[in-house]
Amino acid sequence: MQSIRVPRPTTVASPSATPAWSRDLLIFIAFIAPNVVTLCVFSYWPMVRNLWLSFTYWDMIAPEPLWIGLDNWVEVLTSATFWTVLRNTLVFTVGSVGITIMISLALSLLLNQKRVGRNLVRAAMFAPAILPGSAIALVWTFLLAPYYGLISQAATSLGMPMTRWQNDPVWAMPTVILVVIWKTTGYDAVIFLAGLQGIPRELYEAARVDGANAWQRFVNVTVPGLSPVAFFLTVTSILSSFQAFDVIRVMTGGGPVFATTTLIYQVYSEAFVGFNAGRAATYATILFGLMLAITVVQIRMVEKRVTYE
Repeated sequence: MQSIRVPRPTTVASPSATPAWSRDLLIFIAFIAPNVVTLCVFSYWPMVRNLWLSFTYWDMIAPEPLWIGLDNWVEVLTSATFWTVLRNTLVFTVGSVGITIMISLALSLLLNQKRVGRNLVRAAMFAPAILPGSAIALVWTFLLAPYYGLISQAATSLGMPMTRWQNDPVWAMPTVILVVIWKTTGYDAVIFLAGLQGIPRELYEAARVDGANAWQRFVNVTVPGLSPVAFFLTVTSILSSFQAFDVIRVMTGGGPVFATTTLIYQVYSEAFVGFNAGRAATYATILFGLMLAITVVQIRMVEKRVTYE
């Protein structure tokens, strides 16, 4: 009897249970998850927590903050201290950022010329930018000391009266601004120099052929070519000046008589000197709002005038 062979059913490979787009999505989530978690834990959650603390009173000793509503906001916004601190912050920002931008631009124009030793000068000029601000402030404190400081002795020898630069309410803020300018000018000049070297030389040659003098070449070629760099430095420098703390802490401690107390220093004073975390959070929230508003205004108004080509 002849046997009949029954063909076995062929198994067809089933498509993967997970579609390709789903695998790509999982890979995408795996890559961005660490950054998202880090931002949420160390940036967004502290911001929300800080805003909530501004409506409470907490001396950082009691187990839980006490909800007091808008009391902190009313007390801060109606106090003379707040407006003094706000004025100091704006004066410090305008003075340090504005003068630094102008000096660094002038230095970058000088360093862009082919001269002997310019690399050495560039390195020496950039050195303060990599030094700790507290160390720089300490050195300047010794230089400006009334009786044994090198700068004070030089000023006295020129017939100037003995001045306690850091302890004088009139001179304290200009002194701090001077130190910050000395620290940040080198960094800004190097960034400007990189922008200058990125401007095509053909543009200068074409302007020279058209009869443009040095000033006209600067206004019509250099300034538009440096506008993205200037915009970047202005935004970042303003944000940094709002957060400047180390130089003020070491040189003046916010004094004398609130002469150098800025918003960020007032946050420190309220939290770690007055032990009032709620009021400190109020100042911190105001500082954040001010930084955000100024940045948005800069981007909306200034970026339109920036030439990227």
